[in-house]
Amino acid sequence: MVFRLIAGFMLLMSAFVAKADDLTEFDYPLLLGDWYWFSPSEDGIESQGKQYRAMHVKFVSDYTYAIRLLRVDGEIDGWNGLYDIDEDNLSLTAEGHPTQTHDYQLSYNQFLLDGARFTKLAPENLPGEWVSSSVDGVDVIGEVKMAINLRPDFLFSFSTQDGSGRFIEHRGIYFIEDDHLVLIYEDGQHDSRYSLASDTLTLSNEQFGMEAVFERQ
Repeated sequence: MVFRLIAGFMLLMSAFVAKADDLTEFDYPLLLGDWYWFSPSEDGIESQGKQYRAMHVKFVSDYTYAIRLLRVDGEIDGWNGLYDIDEDNLSLTAEGHPTQTHDYQLSYNQFLLDGARFTKLAPENLPGEWVSSSVDGVDVIGEVKMAINLRPDFLFSFSTQDGSGRFIEHRGIYFIEDDHLVLIYEDGQHDSRYSLASDTLTLSNEQFGMEAVFERQ
C-alpha cells in the first residue's frame, strides 16, 4: 500500500523544477526534497471534516512548495505556494489559503511539523553501493577509482583512490533536487549532476570538467 501511494504522488509532483543557481548556497538544504506522512490507521486522520490517509510535501530551492493529501476515499486534495523558514518557524502561504506558521524540527531524513512526523524518501533506484567503471576529466591523471554508498536515509560515504594508492574518504549527508546530487561533509559541499539508467549511475561536474560512471554492486 505504501509503495502504491508513493508512486501516485511521484507522478503528480514530476512537473516541479528547481530554480536555485547554486544549491550549495541554500541556507536550509536539509528541507529540500519529498517528505511523506502516512496515517497509522486505515481510517486515516480527520481534518476539517475529511479523512486523510497520507500527505506529501515537496520543498524546492526557489522557496516554492506543493502539498498533496490523499483522502481515504481515494480523492486527492492539494495546493502550491511559497514558504519562508528560519531557525524556529516555517511559514506557508498559498492563494486562497490563510498563511500558516508552524514550529518544526528538522534532520537529514525526519521532519516534525506541529507533531506530525514526515520521512524523506529518495528515488527508488538511487540508494545503494556504487563503484566507478570510468573516471574522466581534465585534471584526472592515471587510474582513479571511486566508490560511493548512498543510503536510503540520506547518509553517504564517498572514497577515491589514485594509482599511487592514496586514499581519501568523506562521510556526510546528501540531498537531491531534480538531477542535482549534493554531498555535504565536514570539509565542504559538492554539487554534481546525476543520471541513472538501470544499474549505471553517472555523475558529472561541469565546473571541474569531470565525469564518472558507476556500476551498482
